Amino acid sequence: MTVGSLSLKRSISTLPHLCERLKQTENEIVQMFHLPSPRDSTKSLPVNGRLPRKEPSVRKLDERFIRILRIFKWGPDAEKAMEVLKLRLDQRLVLEVLNIDVEVIVKIQFFKWASKRRSFRHDSTTYMALVRCLDEARLFGEMWQTIQEMVRSVSMLDPAQLSEIINILGKAKMVNKALAIFYQLKGRKCKPTANTYNSMILMLMQEGLLEKVHELYNEMCNEGDCFPDTVTYNALILAFKKLGRFDFAIRLFDEMKENGLQPTARIYTNLLGTYFKLGKVEKALGLVREMKEKGCAPTVFTYTELIKGLGKAGKIEDAYNIYKNLLKDGCKPDVVLINILINMFGKAGRLEDALRIFEEMESFRCIPNVVTYNSILKAFFESRAPTSEVSLWFEKMKANGIAPSSFTYSILIDGFCKRNRVEKALLLLEEMDEKGFPPCPAAYCSLINSLGKAKRYEAANELFLELRENCGRSSARVYAVMIKHFGKCGHLNEAVDLFNEMKKLGCDPDVYAYNALMSGMVRAGMVDEAHSLLISMEENGCVPDLNSHNIILNGLARIGGPKRAVEMFTKMKRSKIKPDAISYNTLLGCFSRAGMFEDAAKLMKEMNLNGFEYDVITYSSILEAVGKVDEVRSFTTK
Repeated sequence: MTVGSLSLKRSISTLPHLCERLKQTENEIVQMFHLPSPRDSTKSLPVNGRLPRKEPSVRKLDERFIRILRIFKWGPDAEKAMEVLKLRLDQRLVLEVLNIDVEVIVKIQFFKWASKRRSFRHDSTTYMALVRCLDEARLFGEMWQTIQEMVRSVSMLDPAQLSEIINILGKAKMVNKALAIFYQLKGRKCKPTANTYNSMILMLMQEGLLEKVHELYNEMCNEGDCFPDTVTYNALILAFKKLGRFDFAIRLFDEMKENGLQPTARIYTNLLGTYFKLGKVEKALGLVREMKEKGCAPTVFTYTELIKGLGKAGKIEDAYNIYKNLLKDGCKPDVVLINILINMFGKAGRLEDALRIFEEMESFRCIPNVVTYNSILKAFFESRAPTSEVSLWFEKMKANGIAPSSFTYSILIDGFCKRNRVEKALLLLEEMDEKGFPPCPAAYCSLINSLGKAKRYEAANELFLELRENCGRSSARVYAVMIKHFGKCGHLNEAVDLFNEMKKLGCDPDVYAYNALMSGMVRAGMVDEAHSLLISMEENGCVPDLNSHNIILNGLARIGGPKRAVEMFTKMKRSKIKPDAISYNTLLGCFSRAGMFEDAAKLMKEMNLNGFEYDVITYSSILEAVGKVDEVRSFTTK
């Protein structure tokens, strides 16, 4: 006997479950499912001879059948058990098997076995039961095949079942397949209801296919007997709001009321945000009044949208009064609402109010999160509080178990950079790296900008290269900052190379990058090249801003002479981008250098008429112009 055969024999004989399986006969398997004999039943009957309401043997049979499925899966043993237990194959049995706690592969095998029986045919309920099992097991390929088979085999499908299929496919991110099933069944095997359309609309909303939402709504309206409900209108109003088609959102709201439907709190809240985006603050407040008059109580989400909208509109006191009123009404604020309030006060430089709101959180059992602390840290920087206090709050945040996010570090790095605490900012960048956060372009941008302002160009370039190495490329804003500093230190070739590198890497230069390069060109005396870049900028679809025009105006005023500067200034006045105080002062400086006192005086009057106040630069320019005139007069009298 060889070693191999000995080993094989030993492995079989020493495995108890295999040994038992080999010994087990068909009669023993059948015996497992032996039904109690009438004599056995009599022994177990109670004294009064009555059976209990629930026959215990039925429960035992179910448990035994489940046990055989778990041990032997689906196969001859399970089939034999069905015969012994006299289980009739029908829809009810299939549904029971698909609902028990066994492996999903067993359910699939049983389902396929049942479909081959001559006396049985699956209906929509059994198909849907298997679809749910496959969805739960995340077997999406098998699930899609089952849905397709159901569509082919079943003559009619219930609208509720179609809605469920759409929801399941949508959840599995199989949107195109959901659309295919919808149009395949629509009008042939199933007539969609409002709920079916709502399932489709909500699925499309989640995937951001907002244009398709509008298309589906039109189809729904054309059905003739399928009318939108509040769920439909809410989804549509939200879709149009996200698309920026605010007029459509308002029109749908009015249409809804005309159709006799009462808007829900969610619909009012969505429309509230629409009015604020349009800058219609009074309309928004009127909507809240209407809401209360109609008996629709504002929710915490309504108050959140209202406070956020008023804060952005600069009506901070009104927003704060709303907050106090909601507390009086017994509405408990959540952390999102609190964060918005803290952020609002922080931006307004009202640090004490922000801190007071933070302290109130404990009384509402509202636990601060990372966003709360981020808002507080920003508030400290906005109010120009000592950096030592910022550091204390950062430590407090960590002590309270709130892990800083990459955005936390960005706030701190940017804040410390603006306070000229570059070394502290660099230490925070190291800490951020040690925590395993990916390189944050915003944080690097702040540091590179600060190092550039301090004329530490080598250190700035080192950070830029580090970011590019770790990320593959930098953001457009970081490129713009580097281009700006290369231009300032006279390294225009490096600035141009970076600008071209952006385009090669597919990082489209933004207005800041264009402005940075144009500024460097003007500083190097290349005004015509900068002007050409402005034209190229527009051709490439990047819209110039006021700063873009002021950069070129400054170059023309210093090198091109008064005539070209006046032409540029006149062009600005005729365009959408109107001159500002910087534009006027730039041209005044040009007139002063040319000794054009009368033109400078006229421009000052025009400047005043357009609402721009004179500053030190304005007066310096006009005094310089007067000086030039005196010089000319004294020269001619000699």
